[in-house]
Amino acid sequence: MDKAVLTCALNGVLTNPKTHPVPVTPQQMAASAREAFDAGASVMHVHFRMQEEGMGHFPTWDPDVCGEIVEAIRSACPGVIINQTTGIVGPDVSGPIAVMRRVRPEIAACNAGSLNYLKLRSDGSWAWPPMVFDNPVEKVQTMLDAMEETGAHPEFECFDVGIVRSVNMYIESGMASNAHYNFVMGVASGMPADARLLELLLDYKREGAPWQTTLIGRQEIWPVHQKTADLGGMLRTGLEDTFYLPDGERAAGNGALIEALANCARKAGREIASPDEARVLMQLGEEHGGAHGMERTASHR
Repeated sequence: MDKAVLTCALNGVLTNPKTHPVPVTPQQMAASAREAFDAGASVMHVHFRMQEEGMGHFPTWDPDVCGEIVEAIRSACPGVIINQTTGIVGPDVSGPIAVMRRVRPEIAACNAGSLNYLKLRSDGSWAWPPMVFDNPVEKVQTMLDAMEETGAHPEFECFDVGIVRSVNMYIESGMASNAHYNFVMGVASGMPADARLLELLLDYKREGAPWQTTLIGRQEIWPVHQKTADLGGMLRTGLEDTFYLPDGERAAGNGALIEALANCARKAGREIASPDEARVLMQLGEEHGGAHGMERTASHR
């Protein structure tokens, strides 16, 4: 891709807003999204948090709450592309699907395989009880069916090499009609954030399919962001993925992180894509863009 599509991962799940600068309320989400939008992000990857006092580090699938958040973001960022999370542990996917039906995202993240979700503290103890992030094929198919129903383009989140290869089989078997790969690197029990591995991964995706990286970590992730930009991938960062800028300083918010990401694209000789250009590059059909694709913003030109 000559132009770089930038995604801002606004807040993530479980991060405590009392100790980290993650937005929670519709007003906070809209303001943080606008900072990222002005810095060049065309896509907002959105998690939804409970709004009750003291509960902002817990997720919610209340369609009314989620709808209010998305409406606030769309109002603050004309033409923005919404990328909705669907990640949930366990077989009950009714919450994410109800939210998709309410907010009609243009993109929905589809966790494409299961992972032992592990992390150790420095003393060798578990950071949390070992768990399985379960995404069996039946669950993936249910999510894909809901995305087809609501007009959401699937973004396949791949935490390991085998999951990348599974995505190819989803396409070949007819489970989904297209592929948009998100190589998630840096989760302790998944693929490492390693530029050498990134180059190999491109050999395993379907030819011509859009791809991006999600890089979890501190300043060590930024050379891999640069490699993503150099290799022509789409770029993503935000407070869900990191709190640290390339120089190791803590980011004040999503705007500063997207500014740093845009610099990676420019170092690679690439301009930043506007929302409408991003829709073309990600192969979003006109039926996905709707009214949200009709407005343009000069800040992305």
